[in-house]
Amino acid sequence: MTQPRTYVDHAASTPMLPSAADAWQRASRHVGNPSSLHGSGRAARRIVEESRESIADDLGMRPSEVIFTAGGTEADNLAIKGLAWAAPDRPRIVCSPIEHRAVLDPVEWLGEQGRPITWLGVDAVGRVSVDDVIAHLDVDVALCTVMWANNEVGTIQPIAEIAAACADAGVPFHTDAVQALGQLPVDAGRRGITSLALSGHKIGAPVGVGVLVLDRDARVVPVLHGGGQERDVRSGTVDAASSAAMAVAVRHAVTEHQAHAERIAGLRDALAAGIVGRVPGAVLNSTAEVSLPGHVHASFPGCEGDALLMLLDASGVECSTGSACTSGVPEPSHVLLAMGVDPALARGSLRFSLGRTSTPDDVERILDVLPRAVERASRAGSPTFRTVS
Repeated sequence: MTQPRTYVDHAASTPMLPSAADAWQRASRHVGNPSSLHGSGRAARRIVEESRESIADDLGMRPSEVIFTAGGTEADNLAIKGLAWAAPDRPRIVCSPIEHRAVLDPVEWLGEQGRPITWLGVDAVGRVSVDDVIAHLDVDVALCTVMWANNEVGTIQPIAEIAAACADAGVPFHTDAVQALGQLPVDAGRRGITSLALSGHKIGAPVGVGVLVLDRDARVVPVLHGGGQERDVRSGTVDAASSAAMAVAVRHAVTEHQAHAERIAGLRDALAAGIVGRVPGAVLNSTAEVSLPGHVHASFPGCEGDALLMLLDASGVECSTGSACTSGVPEPSHVLLAMGVDPALARGSLRFSLGRTSTPDDVERILDVLPRAVERASRAGSPTFRTVS
């Protein structure tokens, strides 16, 4: 008999929405290149532009400000590198230390090219201080980047205040909203937001499509050069079928986020309370008051996160030790370290991220197997392997 699986890694990827899959299949019947002038090309182009208009309407933007990309990583890289390169006389970058690697790596790469980087501090729950941001918005700043909500512990940042501060200082502001869309109201047209990154497979669209929302007045140097598609900001043939699926997923995320958030917040609270109640010594790193409704992040003293993850996986529970994009990296989470968590404790941490398919039975299944897994992991010591998280 096949063991039932309990999937609680929706922050890494969530199942496609049936409506998005249907939209993809319908659009994929068109074989034309959206850049071609013949009938098939015009049909494909119509799909792309209707998808663009739908996304712009849902996010409060102009259609011309919606740039299709291959995912959130490309959107982040395009914004950060493009905005920085467009301001050679303003070398400095201001960045939070708990960003996804899709932001941290290009920022650090720019630092290696000689650009000074100012790292903002965060408090014990991972929140950036608006006053700290304001204190560093000098005339030499090319851009400031702070994610809307953290992918590991789920901390929500005061984006409205940060964006307004950047607008007042005349500093371009980029935010990675990959985790926020679908769980929070995301207004991409909010004053001060220069660019915003989204990823399709986090909201029920396919892997391989994303969006960079880019203010029409922003100056950006392209990362890719070629055919001049997407406002000459992101050259390359646009995937019409994936753009159609992305539009459906964004519409669902925007219209259903409140009901979805209320439902999974109840599951999150039950899971968090159960972890503390059933696992002696467990420490919660996510705080309900300032975190996404679907995130529960906990540390288990005396355990290695990878060993614990594999024991849970063997019992049918699929979660993560943090960001799936940094799997195979033995160091403790940079997010937890920035929050002041002891490195030894940080190594024994797991992220449970709930989503559209999560149920109360999933929560109970986790709580049934977790105490025994923690007990075994604490006896096992350091693992001899790494695993995808």
